[in-house]
Amino acid sequence: MFVANYVGAYGPVDMCVKFPLREKIHPWINSELLKAGEIPAYMKKEYLRRNGAVMKQTVPYIGAAFIPPILKGVDYIPVYNDQRSITTFRQSIRMLQKGHYLLIFPEIPSGWKKQQDKQGGAIYTGWLRLGELWYRASGRALKIYPVHVDTKKHEFNVAAPVWYEPDKRFQEQENTLAEKLVKGIQGI
Repeated sequence: MFVANYVGAYGPVDMCVKFPLREKIHPWINSELLKAGEIPAYMKKEYLRRNGAVMKQTVPYIGAAFIPPILKGVDYIPVYNDQRSITTFRQSIRMLQKGHYLLIFPEIPSGWKKQQDKQGGAIYTGWLRLGELWYRASGRALKIYPVHVDTKKHEFNVAAPVWYEPDKRFQEQENTLAEKLVKGIQGI
């Protein structure tokens, strides 16, 4: 499993187009980006919160026109932020069982300070529960590789793997895992 930084849209694009293991990578993509009708509201909420009216009235609709056709070429796993989230986890486990890799971009958008304070870092951590599910399904610990996409040097810096420890409770390791992953994603 890989987790990487966004670098705007460059991180996801580079990881899906240029990363050496791209043929077996399945990125998690927010379900709101998969349907043209949902994209404008999602982009306004997640990415254009502080931008002016012109940006909010044009960019989301341009995105709605080109994002869904681009994503049709990606073998993604839809991420649902409601009761359907179990579908995301089930599809993820199936891909891991096939020997494929998952790709997650867990960074919290910079304007979400309250969320960052609540999460204890600069990334979302709920997806780390995948470690528990993977251990139950396979009997093996989940190995997570942080990737720093460096657009200036045109390279991927893959940090040492971070292991989900199945013998520890999620709450006991959540912050430690997040700290290690943040350092790797940021290239520290």
